[in-house]
Amino acid sequence: MEFPSWFKQMVQKRLDKVSAQVAYHPDIEQIRKEEDIAFKAMFAEIDIKHSPIFSEWEDRHNLMQAMMNEKLYFRGMQDGIQLAVVILYHSCWQDEEAPSTGNPN
Repeated sequence: MEFPSWFKQMVQKRLDKVSAQVAYHPDIEQIRKEEDIAFKAMFAEIDIKHSPIFSEWEDRHNLMQAMMNEKLYFRGMQDGIQLAVVILYHSCWQDEEAPSTGNPN
């Protein structure tokens, strides 16, 4: 089943909006600051990949990405459930309004 282009655009706009909200969520802001400090400190080292500073930055970066992905996942689940409820409600409402096609015998 192919979704109409207006529906795809609507979903993309919602994803963009939610992604922007999650990127600057207060829970993630502190991790972002710590990741930025660790990233800047990493370049003071000569052998970056074997440096504990690189490991610290990498850990913070991965934590931040995981937190953002988790928030996006749960927001997507909420949106999906809301969409399903609306579609089911609309479908049930239409079924009640549809004229009966059966024979009353």
